[in-house]
Order: sequence, then C-alpha cells, then structure tokens
Amino acid sequence: MSIVMDAEALNVFLTRDFPQVAGSYRVEHADETRLVARLVTGDEHLRPGGTVSGPSMFALADLAIYCAILARIGPVALAVTTNASIDFMRKPVAGQDLLAECRLLKLGRVLAVAEALIFSDGQAEPVARCSMTYSIPPKPRDSSPL
Repeated sequence: MSIVMDAEALNVFLTRDFPQVAGSYRVEHADETRLVARLVTGDEHLRPGGTVSGPSMFALADLAIYCAILARIGPVALAVTTNASIDFMRKPVAGQDLLAECRLLKLGRVLAVAEALIFSDGQAEPVARCSMTYSIPPKPRDSSPL
C-alpha cells in the first residue's frame, strides 16, 4: 500500500489539527516502509539532571506512530492509541533532538500495530523502544437517502 500523506502533508495536518505540538514535533520523512519524526528538545522537555523526560519520549513515539498510520490511511483525526509499551534503554544525549524511527507491523481495517525506536540525533544506539496499537474508527457511512 502506498502512502497517502507525505511528510509535508502530515506536518500541515499536525499544525492545523494539533497546534499544541507545532514547533516541538515534526515529521522528517515518510514512505511506504518507515516514518521518522523529530522532537526539537527544549527546556520544557527536560527533567532534573538535564535529560529528556520519559513523557516527552513517549509523546514523540505516539506522534510518530500516529503519523505513520495516517501516512497510509489519510487524515483520520480520531484514530486513538489503545495499547502502549515503552522500554527506556539509555539516557538521551543532553542538548540533542530526539528522532523516532517507526514502522507499521500490521495495518488492518480496525487496528494498527507499530513500533518506534527513539535515538538521540546523530547516535547509533536507541534510547528507547516503543510498541503501540491504535484503533482506527470506521469510515463514515453515506447518510444520503436511497
């Protein structure tokens, strides 16, 4: 299945429908097999000790997987996370943006399953791994009379 929304279209969608993430998160790349999203880290993403907080990493993974699904099915704003698991493996590099590289493992009519690896920008070893399942709402029925 080819992509329906590229990185530019996904960023426009995020800016329009989720303005609260504008400036902090953006899609860098989207194709048929993977999506890369960036967290532009700032003070609001840090925890004591100067490292990126777990909730910020989780938000990056959630946004990246959401966008990977939308890249394939189009702008379905009401697709929602139904299950999530994250493993924090090492401390992110201070002062570096984070990148989430994700791929869809299954894209069905009702459910999508995906995983994301999160990296400090420029580093080879992941700092976290996340798997998520999303519920995809049914397509609206045509309500016109027969």
